[in-house]
Amino acid sequence: MEEGNRVRVGVYVCHCGGNISDVVNVKRVVEEARKEGDVVVARDFMFMCSEAGQKLIEDDIRSGKVNAVIVASCSPRLHEATFRAAITRAGGNPYMYYHVDIREECSWVHENDKEEATNKAIRQVRAAIAYLRRAEPLNRIRVDCERSVLVIGGGIAGLRAALDLAESGLTVYLVERAPFLGGNAAKIGRVKVFPYEKTAIDVVRGLIEVLRKVGSVAIYTNAEVEGVSGYVGNFDVTIRVNPRYFRDRPNEQEIEELKRICSRKTRDEFSFGISERTALVLPPFNGAYPEIPAIDMALCDKCGLCTKACDKVDFSQEPQVVHLRVGAIVVATGFKPYKPEKGEYGYGLPGVITLQELVGLINKYGDVVINGKRPRSIAFIYCVGSRRRREEGKKANEYCSRYCCVAALDVATTIKELMRDVKIYHVVRDVRSYGINEILFEEASRQGQVFIKYDVDEGEPQVLYDNGKPIVKVKDVLTDHTELELPVDLVVLVTGMEPSDGTVRIAEKLKTSRGIDGFLQEVHPKLRPVETMLSGIFIAGTAQAPRGISETLASASAAAAKAMSLVLKGYTELEPFVAFVDQDKCRGSGLCVSECPYGAIEIRGEVGGKRAWVNEALCKGCGACVAVCPSGAMQLRGLRNTQVEDMIRAAGGAHA
Repeated sequence: MEEGNRVRVGVYVCHCGGNISDVVNVKRVVEEARKEGDVVVARDFMFMCSEAGQKLIEDDIRSGKVNAVIVASCSPRLHEATFRAAITRAGGNPYMYYHVDIREECSWVHENDKEEATNKAIRQVRAAIAYLRRAEPLNRIRVDCERSVLVIGGGIAGLRAALDLAESGLTVYLVERAPFLGGNAAKIGRVKVFPYEKTAIDVVRGLIEVLRKVGSVAIYTNAEVEGVSGYVGNFDVTIRVNPRYFRDRPNEQEIEELKRICSRKTRDEFSFGISERTALVLPPFNGAYPEIPAIDMALCDKCGLCTKACDKVDFSQEPQVVHLRVGAIVVATGFKPYKPEKGEYGYGLPGVITLQELVGLINKYGDVVINGKRPRSIAFIYCVGSRRRREEGKKANEYCSRYCCVAALDVATTIKELMRDVKIYHVVRDVRSYGINEILFEEASRQGQVFIKYDVDEGEPQVLYDNGKPIVKVKDVLTDHTELELPVDLVVLVTGMEPSDGTVRIAEKLKTSRGIDGFLQEVHPKLRPVETMLSGIFIAGTAQAPRGISETLASASAAAAKAMSLVLKGYTELEPFVAFVDQDKCRGSGLCVSECPYGAIEIRGEVGGKRAWVNEALCKGCGACVAVCPSGAMQLRGLRNTQVEDMIRAAGGAHA
C-alpha cells in the first residue's frame, strides 16, 4: 500500500470449539502474530464464524485500528465469504483479507504432533501477514449485461427454461435443431409419465401453449447455433435457420397426396424407428409447433413432384443467418437413447426390441402388437448400455442412467393395464426406483409382475432362440442362484441415455467442459449444480446428466433462475482476481494467448508495439499466462509474484 496508508493487520485465530485448539496452541499462535510488524491486533475466539466473532472484526475496522484482516480457522470453502461479508459491512475492503486454514491443514492432519501443528499454523499466519503487506484494495469488475437469454434446445428442459425466463420479463431466443419443438419427451407419446396423471405429450403441449402466449420469446426451429463469441453479459451468437420449403400449411388432402407421391422413405425418428416416413416431415402431434411441415433435404432427391401436387411447396427458400447478442445462455440439448449393437442381448432378431421401440409401438397402435399378435409374455432386461465394465472392442457406459428403471416400470404397469393376462418378467441387477418412484415398483408387484435379480459377476442374462421364440437364460440371486430359462414372446431391452450429438457439438462451440460420462459438466454437483466454468453459461436437463422428466423440469427452472439473477438487473459483478499486463514489460510474445484455456487474451498493436490485452470478463485467474510469460509482464491481481515470493520466505522462517 502507498505511504500514509500503511497496512494495519488484525489477526483472529479460531478455536473451532476444540477442533483446532485441542491440537494447535492457539494462544501461542496469537503471541507470535503480535511480534510481527504491521500487526496491530491479534485475538483468539472460540467461534470466529459466530455473530460475536464477526463483531470483533467489524468493531476493529470501524474503530480505525485495522484495515487488513487475517482469520485463521477452518477451510476457506466454508467461511471465506462469511468474513469478507463482515469486512464489507464494517466499511472495509473485502479483498484486504487472507484466510488461513489451520483446521484441515494443521489440527486435523497433525493431531498426533501438537508441536508441529502449532509451528505450522504460526508459519501459515506469517505467510498471510507477508501477503497483506503488499496487498492493495480491489474492486469487483462490473460488466453490463444484455437483458436477453439464449436457450439452446427445444425439449421439455428448453421449453421450461424459456417459459420461466420469459415470464420474468426477459427477451428469450429459443433454438431447436429439429423441425418441431418437444424433443425426446414428445416421442413418449401416449404413455403416461409418472408421477403426472398425463402423457408426456400433454406436458410438452402445455408448455408450448403457454410459451406461445408470452410475447417476448423468439422461436427458431430447424435451426442450429453456428458460433458463439464474447463473454458473460455480452455473448454474440450466430444461428443458421434452415428453410422448411413450405410457404404455408397444406390442407389434409394436400398432405395425403404429398405422402403418396414421395418415394423416398426412412425410419421415423419420432416413433423411435417403428414406422416409416417420407421426406415430408409432418407435425408429430396435435398442438405441435410449428404447424407447418418441413422437407428433409438429406432424404429428398429433388424430383419436383411435390411442387406440382401442392403450390405451398417452395424450394426457392434459402437458409437464414441470424445474429444475436444475449446476456446468458442455457444449454438444454437433451440426450440420445443408447443403441444396442446387433446381437447384443439378441438385438436385431425378431421379438427383441428396445424400451423406446416398445413405446413407439404403443403410440402407433395404442397397444402392444408383435407380428399382428399381442404378446402373452414379456421380459424386460435392465441396464442395457449402462453400469457395464469397459471391455476392448465393446460399447460400454459405466454410469447408471437413473431414469431407466422407473421408465421400464412405468411402461410395464401401463401394458398390464392394457393386457391384464400378459406375464411380465423384470430381469434386473437392481431396481433403482428412488423416492416417490417406489410407488411404481409396489404397483408392479401388486399386478403380479415377477422380478428376477442377476449378479453380473456370475454372468449377464443371455437371449437364446428356440422354435423362433426368444428365451431369456439367467441365474436368479433371489432363488439361491437358480438358473432359469424364460420362454417369452417379447424381450424388451431397457436402454440408458447417452449425450446427444447436439450436446457434443455445442460443448465444442461453447468450450464448456464435459464429464467422464460425456455429459456437460457443472462446477459443483451440490453448490453450483447448473453453472459451468464459463460465467453466463448454464446447463439443464439431460444435456447435463441422465434424469427423468420431473428432475429435468426442476433443473431447467434452476438454470433459468440462475440466468435471471445474472441478467435481470442489467449488469453483473465479477471477482477481481484476474490477470493484468505490465505494458512496459510486455514484448508481445503471444505465449500467453496460446496458453489461456478461456480465450481471454489477445495481442493488440502493430509490429514493434504489440502488447497482450486481457478481457477481464473472460479471465478466470488460473495463472497459466503468468507461468509462461518470459518477461514477467503477466501478473494476477491479488496474487502478484512478489507477494508469493514474500509468503514463501515468511513461511520458511526459522524463529517458530
